[in-house]
Amino acid sequence: MVRTVRLDAGSVSREQVVAVARGAARVELGETVLKNLAATREHIEALADATEPTYGVSTGFGALAIRHIPPDRRTALQRSLIRSHAAGAGQAVEPEVVRALMLLRLRTLATGYTGVRPETAAALVGLLNAGIVPVVHEYGSLGCSGDLAPLAAVALALMGEGEADHDGRRKPAAEALRDAGLRPVTLAEKEGLALTNGTDGMLGMLVLALADLDRLLDTADLTGAMSVEALLGTDRAFAADLQALRPHPGQARSARRMFAALQGSGIVASHRGPDCTRVQDAYSLRCAPQVHGAARDTVSHGELVAERELASAIDNPVVLADGRVESNGNFHGAPIAYVLDFLAIPAADVASMAERRTDRLLDITRSQGLPAFLADDPGVDSGYMIAQYTQAAVVSELKRLAVPASVDSIPSSAMQEDHVSMGWSAARKLRRAVDGLTTVLAVELLAASRALDLRAPLRPAPVTAAVRDIVRERVGGPGPDRHLAPEIAAVEELARSGAVLEALEEA
Repeated sequence: MVRTVRLDAGSVSREQVVAVARGAARVELGETVLKNLAATREHIEALADATEPTYGVSTGFGALAIRHIPPDRRTALQRSLIRSHAAGAGQAVEPEVVRALMLLRLRTLATGYTGVRPETAAALVGLLNAGIVPVVHEYGSLGCSGDLAPLAAVALALMGEGEADHDGRRKPAAEALRDAGLRPVTLAEKEGLALTNGTDGMLGMLVLALADLDRLLDTADLTGAMSVEALLGTDRAFAADLQALRPHPGQARSARRMFAALQGSGIVASHRGPDCTRVQDAYSLRCAPQVHGAARDTVSHGELVAERELASAIDNPVVLADGRVESNGNFHGAPIAYVLDFLAIPAADVASMAERRTDRLLDITRSQGLPAFLADDPGVDSGYMIAQYTQAAVVSELKRLAVPASVDSIPSSAMQEDHVSMGWSAARKLRRAVDGLTTVLAVELLAASRALDLRAPLRPAPVTAAVRDIVRERVGGPGPDRHLAPEIAAVEELARSGAVLEALEEA
């Protein structure tokens, strides 16, 4: 378990981001970072004193960059920038997203390319370690020139303004700082831009989604294997020599996991032989490794993009080692936005396939002898009929969420920012897609566990039996008159935590 993340000039890992966002790991700045920040700041202060204006140091911003700001107005300029940019609206986003955003902005500050003072970076560390979570609203970022409104909300809290969650309640940021023994920051030249000109919100949400999807795809392999077993399907389609004919690494991994989960199954063995008249299984069973595997390979691409972004310094302008301050376009969110949109597609497709397997378990014409809707007393008891409705509703929503946001650019800032990425929006809908996939897999896990019970006295594989027992322990044994909503919620938590994966890992 990661307890402390020490920021040096290099990148942070995805695991460290998750540890700070979800596990409340502490953050430290290395001595080398503090020295580099001080050295870079000297360049900014020299430019601030120069008669020639420098963008972001002694000028206005965006479409107002043509105005030179006199020294006695620059503190007001920074304060005004943050106040005006903290213009978000809608519901507050999740604390884990805000903490990831804060860490990633701090990581870019630590590279020394932004020109902030060491004390400003240290103040952001203090905010994280005190558990102060600024209120960041759902809407306000176009994913270009940075996640402006979300990052400005964090900078506002650093200044002692706005609102924050701290010690279990929402309070004015000034009060939160005071309760934590921290002091507000008065921003100096360049610091307002440095705190807001980053893609940290969308990157943080990408990193969190990748961690979730990695776990959920492992879970999908398990739920898929359980449905194959319960539907009297075969494991032969998952054999390594067949998978090697199409050498996608994700497909190979999913097939290997599904094949391993079914080893030792008395149910599979019961229909293996010349008496079985079925030639091949339905696509939702037989092709699960191909779909799950393609999703895995998409996640791998997302991990590659995330690793590159975690090693990047995103700001505009940037302060180079020789003291030059240069404008650039690295704040454009397209590289992250594309992959956020891309990941929403397999999330929808994996869920769609799981829903089809669940429907097959409930349908007496296709379930190979299981009772209607897996009910204890069909007719009196509706079984899992409406649980599948819930799956279908979620899958329909997931298909809508798979429509890309990154193709919808809306110009802003008087046409200075005339092409934007909408990466923040792509990230927000991906988070909803991940939640939806979790729900769909939870319903399949419930239904498949019930179906394996109904195959008694045939014994399921040791792995699938162990998973079924975990589910049974969480929701209780089979029986009529079930209240399914809390059961679905309980199994969703199993899927989120990865608790059901331990059985396959042990095997």
